[in-house]
Amino acid sequence: MKYFRKLEGERLFLSPISMDDLEQYTAWMNDLSTTVQLGNASTHVSLASEKEYLEKLIREGHNYAIILKSSEMLIGNCSLFNINPVHRTAEVGIFIGDEKHRGQGYGAEALELLLAYGFKILNLNNIMLKVLSFNQRAIRSYEKVGFRIFGRRSQAFYLNGKYYDHIMMEALAQDFKSPLLDDVLPQEL
Repeated sequence: MKYFRKLEGERLFLSPISMDDLEQYTAWMNDLSTTVQLGNASTHVSLASEKEYLEKLIREGHNYAIILKSSEMLIGNCSLFNINPVHRTAEVGIFIGDEKHRGQGYGAEALELLLAYGFKILNLNNIMLKVLSFNQRAIRSYEKVGFRIFGRRSQAFYLNGKYYDHIMMEALAQDFKSPLLDDVLPQEL
């Protein structure tokens, strides 16, 4: 078995990352339709550098492959990182690698699973993310899951002769309402 169902949603599940997917991740990290949205289009990624990066993700933290339940197909990646257990904060990152799987709610579902895990199991209180202002589809998806804009770094990203803002968004445990993971967690009597 290549994937393991760590966190399961309606249409997808999150699995620990598999080195077997090295070539797929490398392809995505060299695909401009993916990397422009992530803000790293100017970076080229070799198999060797991606292998090193994936090995680090596998060893450290909460980094997951996004897998479709129906076909066990890898469609993206998401992570909780910069976790501070004292202040109960973290950051989240996510991407859907293949253009044909974007805009179908998979990112929102994966992010909701990650938030449920962060708030209900890791006991986090504040989870934030950064997104580029031109990535309106992602911003709408993040808002759908419960993130709100709390800050902006103006004209911090330059691409194709234009400046764009970095937008900071956050979700708070007190505002997060989701039944995800409730079926595997203890419930009050």
